[in-house]
Amino acid sequence: MGKFFDEIPEFLVSWIEEQELFWVGSCPLSPDGHVNISPKGVRGSFHIVNANKVWYQDLTGSGIETISHLRENGRITIMFSAFQGPPRICRLFGTGTVHEFGTPEYDALIPIVDRKPGSRGVIVVDVHKVGTSCGYAVPLYAFQSHRTQLLHYFDKKEDADRKVEAEHRSDDGLKAYWALKNLKSIDGLEGLSVAHTANVTPQSIFDEVEERKPYRASVATQSRQNTDNIMLLAGFSLGIIFSILYVRLVGVV
Repeated sequence: MGKFFDEIPEFLVSWIEEQELFWVGSCPLSPDGHVNISPKGVRGSFHIVNANKVWYQDLTGSGIETISHLRENGRITIMFSAFQGPPRICRLFGTGTVHEFGTPEYDALIPIVDRKPGSRGVIVVDVHKVGTSCGYAVPLYAFQSHRTQLLHYFDKKEDADRKVEAEHRSDDGLKAYWALKNLKSIDGLEGLSVAHTANVTPQSIFDEVEERKPYRASVATQSRQNTDNIMLLAGFSLGIIFSILYVRLVGVV
């Protein structure tokens, strides 16, 4: 049964922080516009500020839908889903604000040591409603590791910009990619407006080995998973015992 809250309840905070994947949903105001859903990963990119405010580091992609929609109307929903342990779906409904690379607001939230290769902005969400539901239809998946192709690709793009630091931009660098791919949404809404012309050279620290490390669940999460496994084994064992007793009883009768 679904439940709603006016803020992120304390019992959800650690669970949200353990998730390796989340989705963001947004759409334009036009009835003919395209509704967008984007999966987000990369460990350490999502942050909970307080019970009504979260933000995530928005990495570069070939599209700019979420940022464009937020510029127009601010509406956004973030969804998390449990793939291990007890089933759960959590949605954060809110109003989003975009802070692009090259702005003081971006720099205040993401120092160089925390910046991911290809990071183009910060999405800050003021959460006004939180919804949880069962998630019984969501399958179980075992997490292996995060992909590093995107980080590796944009690390090279940033390196191209760094090699021509006096101009802050290479024809084959990250800013050129932004100018080519990220200025307009597929519906023609404004995307990036500052990042591609900022007089700042992209700097980041890319540790490919660290990024690919498998996730170790917390003690609480492991305990929940162990409990689920024990209950499943117990149920299976009881089923076998009852089946044997039934066969013997029928045989006696």
